[in-house]
Amino acid sequence: MDVEEMYQEIILDHYRAKHFSGLRDPYEAEVHHVNPSCGDEVTLRVHLDGTTISDVSYDGAGCSISQASTSVMAGLVRDKTVEQTLALHDEFLEMMQSQGNAQPDEDDLEDGIAFLGVAKFPARVKCALLGWSAFKDAVIRAQGAESDAATTDQKVK
Repeated sequence: MDVEEMYQEIILDHYRAKHFSGLRDPYEAEVHHVNPSCGDEVTLRVHLDGTTISDVSYDGAGCSISQASTSVMAGLVRDKTVEQTLALHDEFLEMMQSQGNAQPDEDDLEDGIAFLGVAKFPARVKCALLGWSAFKDAVIRAQGAESDAATTDQKVK
């Protein structure tokens, strides 16, 4: 089995057995993102424990690439700090914008490197980025919700 076949298998495995799929409580932010070019969509929730991502849950519909990429992302970001996860987002984004020419760090992206081949197909890049974009949006909103709660707590005291 060559590397591209192995990467295709990783994508199909995550598509068939979506990790962390199913919307769960509690959460600080929920977002819904749609890829208008193909109709893929995802609803994603983020739960923070301070500055750590304690849970990411999602429900989505679409192609194997968008669903598998969201599955991979959900596994990568759990139990990491917001700062670490946003760095992973940027690293994945850079890889996807490389047209397949990046040299991703397998230690960082783990199964996410399987999408390097997808980066060669501009029409599919948006599919792979859908869940990651939703995650970044949800984290930013969740941080705002925590700031609002802290501000409210300070006003009450």
